[in-house]
Amino acid sequence: MSIYLSGTLWVLGAAAISAVLVVITRRFGSEEVGEKNLGAGGSVFSIVAGLHAVLAAFILISLFDSANGAEEQVQKEANALVAVDWASDSLPDPAKTKVDQLIRDYVSTVVDDEWPRMRDGEEVGNQGWATLNQLRDTISTAAPDGGWQEDRKAEAANQLWEVYQARQERLDAADNGVNPVVWLALLIGTGLSLLFPYLFRGPTLTSQLLITITLSSTLVLLLFAIYQLQNPFSGGVLIPPDAFSSALDRLS
Repeated sequence: MSIYLSGTLWVLGAAAISAVLVVITRRFGSEEVGEKNLGAGGSVFSIVAGLHAVLAAFILISLFDSANGAEEQVQKEANALVAVDWASDSLPDPAKTKVDQLIRDYVSTVVDDEWPRMRDGEEVGNQGWATLNQLRDTISTAAPDGGWQEDRKAEAANQLWEVYQARQERLDAADNGVNPVVWLALLIGTGLSLLFPYLFRGPTLTSQLLITITLSSTLVLLLFAIYQLQNPFSGGVLIPPDAFSSALDRLS
């Protein structure tokens, strides 16, 4: 099921439930009580809804920034791998050949094993780290011949450190969903915001239906957006491993 269809179903479901509840409360509720609650309920609703809107907006902005940052780190990691390969191309064998093979193994691990696990919110394991450690050992034990190869060895080591940092950022982003406490606050705030309109009546059934359906649809859409953005490697963001696939094409 596509994200657009899922979001539409969430909104339509919320709208349908809200419409049914409005009709039931107007049919069986007391009109006099509804009118008495109008002033007090409106003031409290403004406070609750305002606080909830601020919280939801803050979370959405944070998730957008996190998703953009994760995509940048993926590109940085892939580019740094290519830079390691290019710098190591000047080293003598067997270090040169081994570095090239280890980089290809690392890309294969990331694309074929780690990416599906990140998409499902699972631990990626230590295979990728083990391959990077082998790369580090291979570069550090290489025996350069002359100043040029010494410089290329240092450059390869520096670029490998960039890979380490970008990889850690990528894994942190995959494991940096919305905190359960924050989810609890969001759900409670949404529930309170949705309950207040039923404490007082609108001037007509049609106007109350429009107000309640619009409110419920908006709140549910916000929750859906937050849910889809909490993991940048799945859901609505779904960062692909294309940067690593492209890196393979650029390897010497």
